[in-house]
Amino acid sequence: MSISPPAPGNAAAGRKAGTVALASYIGTTVEWYDFFIYGVAATLVFRTEFFPGFSDLAGTLASLGTFAVGFIARPLGGVVMGHFGDRVGRKSMLVVSLLMMGIATTLIGLIPTYDTIGAWAPILLIVLRLVQGVGVGGEWAGAVLMAVENAPPKRRSLYGCFPQLGLPSGILLSQLAFLLLTGVMSAESFTAWGWRIAFLSSSLLIVVGLLIRLRIEESSDFEKVRDAGQVEKLPVVEVFRRSSLQILVGSLASIAAPAIGYIVSVYMVSYGTKTLGLPTPTMLWILVSVSGAWIVMMLVSGLAGDRFGRKATFTFGAAVGVLWAFPMFWLVDTGSIALIVIALIGITAANSIMAGPQPALITEMFPIHLRYSGASISYTLASILGGGVAPLLATALFAEYGTSAAVSVLIAVICLTSLCAILAASRKVLYAEEPAAVATTSRTLRPLVDDTTT
Repeated sequence: MSISPPAPGNAAAGRKAGTVALASYIGTTVEWYDFFIYGVAATLVFRTEFFPGFSDLAGTLASLGTFAVGFIARPLGGVVMGHFGDRVGRKSMLVVSLLMMGIATTLIGLIPTYDTIGAWAPILLIVLRLVQGVGVGGEWAGAVLMAVENAPPKRRSLYGCFPQLGLPSGILLSQLAFLLLTGVMSAESFTAWGWRIAFLSSSLLIVVGLLIRLRIEESSDFEKVRDAGQVEKLPVVEVFRRSSLQILVGSLASIAAPAIGYIVSVYMVSYGTKTLGLPTPTMLWILVSVSGAWIVMMLVSGLAGDRFGRKATFTFGAAVGVLWAFPMFWLVDTGSIALIVIALIGITAANSIMAGPQPALITEMFPIHLRYSGASISYTLASILGGGVAPLLATALFAEYGTSAAVSVLIAVICLTSLCAILAASRKVLYAEEPAAVATTSRTLRPLVDDTTT
């Protein structure tokens, strides 16, 4: 699939856009790898190594609770990096977020267990998880804006989905890392020290990500705002004052895709091994196979967003999520490997159809000079319920009601929330007006597909 723009006169701009999209993809893949190895370790290792005095259920909830802590910290990262991203530029914040994630992840691999340092073990785990959360809180918007704002006008949805590819790619890498480790060492060795290798290897990935990100140029749209003298002194304050409705709609719309992503990547590992009794390597291989299809579906949905409109594509994906929530667990609960793969491909299709056009959709809600703040705040607020809390809620609901139908209801309600939010949004909410000094030169002022009829 070529991502070069069709106009031959735009070859240089096309090369820049392609380089930025690739850099955004690689950087977000590294960061999501860091984020997801924590999620896998929380279900496989942290319960016994950091919360040994808890019962099985309480220990699982506690370890997943530390996973959720990272999402609670994400709005802070979104606010801080959104402020400086709109003041200083997108590129510098991407470098900062990558460093924060990499350093925190590497240090998690060095924390002694509860048996060695007692209560300090879970405390340090939580602190470093908070740092991870702050780092990734500013990552999504920065990577998305760099890709969308440098994209050819008719390919904003496609280019914008490249940072989104980091989600399934990060899942793929994290599952492969744990499969390799569990395959070459005994269960006792993996629990005692082997899991740390996945975290320590992050330091190598961060070097690769930094080398790529330091070479890319600043967003062309941000440069136009800066040249026009439209940079705000307090963009976070201004975005709440001028675009509060967009923040509400963007937050509600952004809940479903990450909820599905984290339920699949985190909760299903625990559900498959503890409820269905499947071996851990089997569940990890299932996620590897699903992630490959996930990446392809995300690219297709990015193309669909440019062809049929962001709003139309997104609402279709949310509807699929609502409709597939119950069939998904009917298939999963059979215990058949093939049916589980089909079930998870179905629900990740819903994620992909929403997540592909989502970057362009959320980006276009905010004017360029407030865009980093607006997109960061919207996405990070949504990630609290849609991301970290979703696996925790799924675990608690299954424990309370003893049936996967309770988890299906959770997924359906979350997807319905995002569906209603975007359906209710007017054109005025979805497409921001630019200041006059910027509007005359901006490439991202107007959508190329009219979504008002959807």
